[in-house]
Amino acid sequence: GARAGGARNFHSASARGCKRLRLWRRCTLLFVLFWAACWLVGSTFLFLLHRGVFSERCTDEQSRRILARLCLDYSKGVLTGDLCEDLCVAQKLVYKQCLYYDRGKKVIQADWKGQPVILKSKKEIFSSYQHLRFLDEMETQDVPEAELLLMAALEVKNVLGLELSNNTMGPLWTRRRGLHWKAQVASMWSLLQQEEYIYFSLLQDFSKHVLRIIGSCGHFYAVEYLTAGHAWHKTIFPLEDAVGPSFTSSKSKAKAITDIALSFLDMVNHFDNDFSHRLHLCDIKPENFAIRNDLTVVAIDVDMAFFEPKMRDILEQNCTGDDDCNFFDCFSKCDLRIKKCGAQRANNNLQVICDKIFRHWFPPNLKGPTISFPLQLQLQKAVHECAKHGPEDLTEHQKTSLNSLSELHHLLQASQRELQKADG
Repeated sequence: GARAGGARNFHSASARGCKRLRLWRRCTLLFVLFWAACWLVGSTFLFLLHRGVFSERCTDEQSRRILARLCLDYSKGVLTGDLCEDLCVAQKLVYKQCLYYDRGKKVIQADWKGQPVILKSKKEIFSSYQHLRFLDEMETQDVPEAELLLMAALEVKNVLGLELSNNTMGPLWTRRRGLHWKAQVASMWSLLQQEEYIYFSLLQDFSKHVLRIIGSCGHFYAVEYLTAGHAWHKTIFPLEDAVGPSFTSSKSKAKAITDIALSFLDMVNHFDNDFSHRLHLCDIKPENFAIRNDLTVVAIDVDMAFFEPKMRDILEQNCTGDDDCNFFDCFSKCDLRIKKCGAQRANNNLQVICDKIFRHWFPPNLKGPTISFPLQLQLQKAVHECAKHGPEDLTEHQKTSLNSLSELHHLLQASQRELQKADG
């Protein structure tokens, strides 16, 4: 009897075990199928999202449609600009290819009288920009010039956080009285709603380190075409494209890199000291800079550039730790007593450029015949010191940064002299 009971218990346990095993297998199978379905749906969604947002919107067909709409608005007298005639009538400004699209921002390469240029706009359609309602009510050109300049100054203050007097608005406000004055005002107003356009326009006469504006049509403005940097490129900037095929030897490349690095230092010093407020770059990467034929460094994407007043507003947020005070490449410190981020930036442009640009050119394992080994070591050490976090005290940090700027400048000039001697 005991044996029979044991056998029954054994078979019962065995049956329960089999049921559990089958259940486990089913659950596992269901889980695998569920995971596979999620992966498939997620991958399809990401593919469609990527394709829809970045590829389809950056096709020739879409880009040509956007420019055709721009020209239709021009023909209706809705917008105007000094490049509209060349783009829409004379065909002297000819579409080549779409370079970039993201959330409405459009960057297009074109040829203007045989020279490559870049057309840019923050939004693709003119009607997407804020409209001045009083233009609909005005039938004459009786709006006082002073009133329009005041409106422009207020818009600049709103966008950049800068107070500008009427007499400094010249590069931004080019209204001419005439038949199409409403289209002129509406077009200028659409341009004033684009931070990059304001930066480039304001700094045209003061800085060689920003893109030159060639002209505009409605909400699109044209800037010079330059060779942009790439993180994956060995020299960051493709020197053969920018300067010519002569920059192929290691010595020529070393000379060019030294010149470009010195231009970066000049840009840092210029943005820190030569305007009424310091200009902070919060998105520093090779793709956001370009070089001219003379190897001058140019900031070509300033969507994330802020003058000091705006920078302070951005940084001064509530926080529970330092991580809450990071704004891309710009950050401050969290005061835990009041749980507020400091309004003053704790790092600076030079520090980030040393980290994200100079480290690429002067790595610890750099070896070669172009520059003497002791000088290579000094450069590597100076770049490392420049890139690391400075002292907690901000005044001390500024002193350290000035020393880094001076030392790097001295070492790069010494490199230039060595390379010139090697040629002689």
